[in-house]
Amino acid sequence: MKGLVHSIESFGTVDGPGIRFVLFLKGCPLRCKYCHNPDTWHVTGAKEMTVEEVVKNVLKYKGYYGEKGGITVSGGEPLTQIDFVIELFKELKKYKINTAVDTSGFMYNPNNSESIRKHDELLKYTDLFLLDIKHIDSKGHIELTGVDNHNTLAFAKYLSDNNKDMWIRHVVVPGITLNEEYLTKLKEFTDTLKTVKKIEVLPYHTMGEVKYTNLGIEYPLKGVRTPTKEEIQEVKKILGVVKNAN
Repeated sequence: MKGLVHSIESFGTVDGPGIRFVLFLKGCPLRCKYCHNPDTWHVTGAKEMTVEEVVKNVLKYKGYYGEKGGITVSGGEPLTQIDFVIELFKELKKYKINTAVDTSGFMYNPNNSESIRKHDELLKYTDLFLLDIKHIDSKGHIELTGVDNHNTLAFAKYLSDNNKDMWIRHVVVPGITLNEEYLTKLKEFTDTLKTVKKIEVLPYHTMGEVKYTNLGIEYPLKGVRTPTKEEIQEVKKILGVVKNAN
């Protein structure tokens, strides 16, 4: 089985615990306005790699992973290639490698038995899910990503119900997600989940804008500022990441 790979980062430190081998896969059904990897949307130009080839690469760095590190499969949306991820993780578990997936949860369809079956299989070999909740409001999610957030929220509940550890990731964008009402709703939702180990508040940045220029694509958030440190601190208080001193 072959995966369609965009790139590899052998010493990642921001995509899960410890030192991670990060495998970026091609293909994504979302069109997030702040996406900093628009070159992963389509599978054109992908490098084909077999499970065996990836495993060989991962094992080169096994000595650096320690107890916490391992592999994170990201994208794009990695679960557009869920069969490949399942087979890859199944093989890596033979070597006791910690496994994580960075996903929007969009590929999980709670009304489709085949989707549930495949995700049930994925859960057997995945230690951690980095779940990107783009927007807690359905209409806002559609405006931001082009798709509804129903599957994402259902996937979060599915992980919680199946006792799978997750980190919630949320990008803070002024004028879009930097909103007390939405952040309070997000807090209320995450409080219903029993396996959230961490909430990551990610400030919006414009580092991916140059990629849009190079690809000849108009950057959707041109002119939108990055949030201030004070705003990020307030978001963290609302989401319970830090306690309010008052």
